[in-house]
Amino acid sequence: MIKLKNVSKQFGRATAVDNVSTSIGKGEVIGFLGPNGAGKTTTMRMLTGYLTPTSGSVKVGTINPAKNRVQAAKLIGYLPENNPLYSEMKVGEYLNFIDTTKSSSKSNYKDIIAVCGVKDKLNDRIENLSRGYKQRVGLAAAMLADPEILILDEPTSGLDPNQVVEIRGLIKELGKKKTVILSTHILQEVEAMCSRVIIINKGDIVHDDKVPKQKGRLEKIFHDVTLKNEKH
Repeated sequence: MIKLKNVSKQFGRATAVDNVSTSIGKGEVIGFLGPNGAGKTTTMRMLTGYLTPTSGSVKVGTINPAKNRVQAAKLIGYLPENNPLYSEMKVGEYLNFIDTTKSSSKSNYKDIIAVCGVKDKLNDRIENLSRGYKQRVGLAAAMLADPEILILDEPTSGLDPNQVVEIRGLIKELGKKKTVILSTHILQEVEAMCSRVIIINKGDIVHDDKVPKQKGRLEKIFHDVTLKNEKH
C-alpha cells in the first residue's frame, strides 16, 4: 500500500530524513514514534506529497504523491500536527466544504460528525472553539470521504479523557479496513491501538517491529534505540 525506498530529505545542509526504506500494508495500524525533530512530520509530509524527497522514491499504491498530489489526496486522510483550519468558517460549513472537495459519492458525513463529537457545534465559528474541539474538527475532516489511508499526527491532542477513549476505539476499528499511520508521543496509545511500531531518530529508522504485548516493554525499547542512536 505504501512504500518508501531509500528516501532522504534535506533542507539546505540539514538532513531531516536519511535513506529510509519501509513498506506498510493495507489494514496495518502503525505507531510512528520518535523524539522531537526525529523526522516524523517530514516523512508524513512526503507521503502526502506536500514535500518532495531529495532522493529515493515514495509510492502510495501505484501513485507518486509528489507528482500526482491530487490523486494521492483522494486516498489519504491527513490530520497534520498544527491542524490548519479556516477559523472564520462555521464548523458545519467547513466540514461540508471538505466533504465536497473530497468526494460526495463516498460521504460518511453524518457518521463522522457524530463519532468525533462535533454534531452540537456545527453552527459555531471555528475561531471560537476550544483546542479540543478544533482537534475534533480536524480529525473529522481527515476521516471524511472514507479514505483508504489515514495519517494522523497527534490525533488525541487536546481531547478530554472520554473522547480519547472513543477516538482510540475508532482508530482501532478503522485499522481493520484501512491503513493507519499514527504519530504520537504517548506510548500507551501505540500499545492500545497499533499492531506495529516504527521508531525514527535523527532521520533514521532505528526500530521496526510488532508492538510488544508486555506492558512497559515499548517504553524500554524506545529508550534503548533512541539512546543508542544518540551515541552514534
